[in-house]
Parts: sequence; C-alpha cells; structure tokens
Amino acid sequence: MNKAEIFYKDIGDYLSREDKLRIVKEDRSILNSDLKMTKIKPNEHNDWINKRNSKFDEFIPLEPEQKFVNKSNSFFIAQSLGTASNRDAWVYNFSEKELRKNIKKTIAHYNEQLALYLSGKINEPMYDSTKGNWTRDWLNQIKRKVKFSENKNEYRIALHRPYTKQNTYFDDDLNQERYQLPRLFPLNDSENILICVHGLGGKKDFSTIITNCIQDLNSLEAGAQCFPLYWYEKKEEKQNNLFENPDDEYIRRDAISDFILDQAKTRYGGRVTKEDIFYYVYGILHSPEYRKTFANDLKKMLPRLPLVEKPADFWAFSEAGKKLADLHLNYEDQPKPKDVLLNGKPIPNKPFPEDQLIVNQMKFPAKDKKDTIIYNPYISISNIPPKAYEYIVNGKSAIEWVMERYAVTIHKESGIKNDPNDWAVEHENPQYILDLLLAVIAVSIKTVDIVDGLPKVEWE
Repeated sequence: MNKAEIFYKDIGDYLSREDKLRIVKEDRSILNSDLKMTKIKPNEHNDWINKRNSKFDEFIPLEPEQKFVNKSNSFFIAQSLGTASNRDAWVYNFSEKELRKNIKKTIAHYNEQLALYLSGKINEPMYDSTKGNWTRDWLNQIKRKVKFSENKNEYRIALHRPYTKQNTYFDDDLNQERYQLPRLFPLNDSENILICVHGLGGKKDFSTIITNCIQDLNSLEAGAQCFPLYWYEKKEEKQNNLFENPDDEYIRRDAISDFILDQAKTRYGGRVTKEDIFYYVYGILHSPEYRKTFANDLKKMLPRLPLVEKPADFWAFSEAGKKLADLHLNYEDQPKPKDVLLNGKPIPNKPFPEDQLIVNQMKFPAKDKKDTIIYNPYISISNIPPKAYEYIVNGKSAIEWVMERYAVTIHKESGIKNDPNDWAVEHENPQYILDLLLAVIAVSIKTVDIVDGLPKVEWE
C-alpha cells in the first residue's frame, strides 16, 4: 500500500466556518490546482504546519526542570501558574465589602451542607448556585469532613485580567488551585514581581505582562505562567543563617538562577545583577523580531531566550525592560496623555462631579472608530492616537481590556453583582476609573515607543 500524501493550503487565521467553505467553493474543488496546495511533511517535533524554529532549542529555558532548586540551568528556579478559583464570582469583586459578604455567605453554605452530610440527613450536597459553586475540591473536602472558616488574612489584591485589579479571597478552601503562588506571595505584604506569559497551546499571538500581586490563571491565554523575581521559604524548612532576620516568618530567596547570573557575568562583566537579568527577560520578551521569528514555538513551548552576543544589546534590553516594568507596574500613576481630549477639550485639572463619573459600560461610537471612547452619557475621550492600540496583551489592546472589564456585571448563576464604581468609592477616588483609562492610554503610547527602540537582533 502506498503511503498517503498530505497537501495543505493556508487560507488565513480566524476565519469563520462560512468563510472557509466559501473559499473552497469558489475554487470548485480541493483538487483544483487554483488552490495552489503544498505537499507537507512533519518535522522532528511532528509539526505538520506552523513549524517550530530549530534555533529556539538552542536557547536557555525560562522554566526550571525542578522548581526551587538553585542548580537549575535555566533563567528561573521558581515558577507558578496563576490561581484557578473555579468560582471567580465568589472570590473576586471590585468591592472589598461585597467580597467579604459573599465569602461569609458561601462558607456558611458549605458548612451547612457538611453538617447535614455528617448527620446522615443527606448523601451528597444540595447544590444552590446562589450560595456557592460546588466543584471537585469541595466534594473532596466534604468527604474528608473538613469544616471551613474565614481566614481574614487572605483578603488580597489580585490582577484578575490585564490592567484590572480586584479584591480577592486567596484562601485554599475557596480556590481550586493556587499552585506555587503561596510561595511567591506567602503573606499579604510579601513583596514580589512576576513576569507572566501565555500557557501552551493557545492561538493568540504571544504577549507578556508584569505584576506585583497575585495573578489569575485566565489573565493570559492557556493559563498564565508566572516567573518571579523572588520566592519565599518558611523559616522552619531550613536553619537560619547569620544574615537572616530571626523575627521574619519567611526567608526571601532569589528566583533568578546562579547559573544564568554566572553566564551573564562572564559575557557582560561582573556588575551584572539578578535584577538586571530579570528586566532583560522582560525587555527581550517584548522584541517584535523575537516574537515574529519564534511565533510558532511560543504557541507550543514556554519561552527560551539567548544571552545576546553584544554586551550593549544586553544592557539595552535590560534597561528597556526596567522602563517597561515601571510603566506596567505603576500604570495607575502615569501622567495623563498629551493631546487626548475630554469632551472635545484639553483634559481639565478640576475633577468632574461625582454623579457624572459613574460607569456602566464604555464603548466606541462605532466599531471602526477607536479614536473616541464614550465613557458614559456625560464624558467622552477623543483624539486617541492609533498607536495607543498597538500595545496588545492577551489578544487585545490594554485600552480595550479596561473598557471591557470596568463594566457593571451580574453573574448569571449566583446573582452576584460586580460594580467597578465600588472600587472608586472604597478607595475614596470617584475619578479612579476615568483616570485609569487615561493612564492606560498613556502607558500604551509609551510602551510602543520603548518597544520601537529595542535592539534589532538577528535571531536566526
């Protein structure tokens, strides 16, 4: 029997079923030579299409073979997925007050079902979506006869989606998986910075984001993979050394490996620090040439990076990465963008009346008119430059993330309302959302400018 031959034609990405069928129909037949199909064979990775670049394998992986082991030949020795709650409506809210109320309600519901189960009155929990979300973790806890109690130390701030902070309840009882995040943020005041990238198998173009708080799994496609500047070790796990504060419950460790520090010092000089390398990673992950050259690899593997040949390029990437990190971490505090108008006039220094700042859902006047955003019936933002929309995170511009997420929603199953205006009220800043949108416009423009100035490296 002869082996089959496979022919392929790339007709473009993100087409609907109808568009695909129309293309085939117009060419009359898949056997029609007008389709100009190409005979394909798999490579060593068994990729038939969108083949990976063999050069990528020569680079150094970000992730360690074994987490929290300093001998790893990788950039990082620590890594975690973002938290997976499986009950976002319950454990996230713009209002801390409402979040606490929801947590008390759902814990009480679980404990009521536990008591009924232990008394023999029920064989399995009675589901009520207005009181809780029953998933395998809760079912397993019921069988183990575990009672829940509110942990008041686990109310945190989290990056739920790009440029969208919310209050969260981070306790293990109400989150399906926290992965290694408790070792990156063990306490509410634990300091850390995470570089987060897409998981494996996604379809969106590669992007990265940086945060100094807990990251949600679904903040990036296919599960956010987070690489920290530090990780924390409990004191009792290892004996103290002379340089550690005996009053601290946790010891802070570097998450950048000694291996990569030694490599970088050999190439670029003894003044290189682990922080320099951390920001080098963030800088190089923004390189348009890197993303384009290894686009297929970055959909199927976590990033691998070289240590560039020229010391000047290393320092340029590191310094740009530090500037980008400062922008993206402190995005709320950025100056208002120049030339952007509010209600057709320059942005005033005087705040708007509180009753004119309430947001329900921001929108564009038309799908193709993005130079203007209708904030609410009283306020519109205009003269937004097209460049501002070039800064893309997880498939859409940072501006559109703010527009989408800072909207009043009601969760269908639980009936829980999540109102971003509550965040503004509780932070005693009625203009928070408007200022945030303007700040993210400025961040986006500055990001594009920094990225345009990155070194041009021959990756092949």
